[in-house]
Amino acid sequence: MPNYKYTAAGSNGKKVRGVMTAPDETALYQRLREEGKYLTASKEVTGKRTSGKLKIVVVADFCRQLGTLLGAGVSLVRALSIIAAEESVKPKVRTIYEEMLRLIRQGVPLSEAMERQAPAFPELLVGMLRSAEVSGNLDHTAKRMAVHYEKEHRINSKVRSAMVYPIILAVMMVAIVVFVVGYILPQFSDLFATMGELPWMTRVVMAFSDLVTNYWYLLILGLAVLVMLIRMVLKAPAVRLAFDKRKLKLPVVGKLLRTIYTARFARTLSSLYGSGVPIMSSLSTAADTVGNQYIVSQFGESVRLLQQGGSLTDALRRIDGFENKLASSIAIGEETGNLDEMLDVTADSYDYASEQAMNRLVTLLEPCMLILMGFMVGFIMLAILLPIFGSYNAIEQSATYY
Repeated sequence: MPNYKYTAAGSNGKKVRGVMTAPDETALYQRLREEGKYLTASKEVTGKRTSGKLKIVVVADFCRQLGTLLGAGVSLVRALSIIAAEESVKPKVRTIYEEMLRLIRQGVPLSEAMERQAPAFPELLVGMLRSAEVSGNLDHTAKRMAVHYEKEHRINSKVRSAMVYPIILAVMMVAIVVFVVGYILPQFSDLFATMGELPWMTRVVMAFSDLVTNYWYLLILGLAVLVMLIRMVLKAPAVRLAFDKRKLKLPVVGKLLRTIYTARFARTLSSLYGSGVPIMSSLSTAADTVGNQYIVSQFGESVRLLQQGGSLTDALRRIDGFENKLASSIAIGEETGNLDEMLDVTADSYDYASEQAMNRLVTLLEPCMLILMGFMVGFIMLAILLPIFGSYNAIEQSATYY
């Protein structure tokens, strides 16, 4: 069916714009009337409509509103209509909501309607709501996932804020080097040409300056090819596995990465198990959100141990890459019979630890970049000054001799 970009008047008289799928304009008019809107203009959109991933903050807001409305006794169709009619919703997001609403009115389950909008919604959320539809606690699960994505958004925001200064330093470092090598150094080329044997540092810097000045396009092309090759190599399962394992063994950084991976796993496992998903399925699903192939590759043995009647504590202790405190905390939950509560406490604890780890990582990164910047600028300045001082010394010695 074709997609129509429409303009309609809402019940309050305000203009509403969006995109809706309909067999024809008559059907489009009828569907908008059912939603309390009056069609004023429409245009068929040619080509396949595609949508990217929704932002985490949008997903969190959707889950929060959905859980609140369903918990208040509002029907699913009415809840989605209210969410889609919000003035703050962007047109592309409203289009996704309206398409979901159309599918649900045809009898399609919410999880399937969300899945058809792929990759708009995270797979974890779709799977959680699918399980909730079976158990009948859709409102509770939606609220829990809202908390999950709100925490993820908060952590991501803090990471982006913390990385602003290092990014500025990196940009300044590149800009300074390009300016010095591409503009300042060529001014000395005629002077250096009149001198005899130049120091090796000067020869290296001038050769790099010639490369940047005359063959900058080849430098950019070579850098782009190098990045593409590295990405292709890292996609190989064996290389990715070895690379992710090596990251965990790095000094200082490896410890911080283990904390971040543990926090991510604990938060997802807490959300899954607290929403009523069986522990076996929760463990497998949470493993996919860790972001480290070496850790994920070890979960097969852990799942088999659980299937054989082992405890979750023993299963997690076998995994190399998580903090030891994770298994110890879960052991307390299993012994007391409050595993869901203990998972919540553990997830909150590691969320805080993850934030602190990111702050330490950025704190470590800043002086390293400053030292690197100082070394590069100092190397270039020394390469320029050495032959000049050498020529002055030669002139002074010649004058003394005569």
